[in-house]
Amino acid sequence: QVQLVESGGGLVQPGGSLRLSCVASVSIFSFIRMGWYRQAPGKQRELVASINSAGRTNYTDSVKGRFTISRDNSKTTVYLQMSDLKPEDTAVYYCNRVSVNYVWGQGTQVTVSS
Repeated sequence: QVQLVESGGGLVQPGGSLRLSCVASVSIFSFIRMGWYRQAPGKQRELVASINSAGRTNYTDSVKGRFTISRDNSKTTVYLQMSDLKPEDTAVYYCNRVSVNYVWGQGTQVTVSS
């Protein structure tokens, strides 16, 4: 049974930073492309950043230059470093395998507000 456990969210002021972590109990973790998704109230879940097995990264335009995704295969963990946060980044953040999603975890709430 695959488990995805996200952590690191919280309340932060505009311009602040947060680092999200996701531990994935996936035996093939080092071989798969992982992503961070987010879902804001009343909106569809969107993929904001991904990283493949070779470490190649992709970002949606709205977070380019502000978010950095990374992974530690030895810990089956994927990270999302977020800086210069904006109110529109407020959402529940989830990690998952890209394209072939596992059962979603509980996510971690990120709220950007003054």
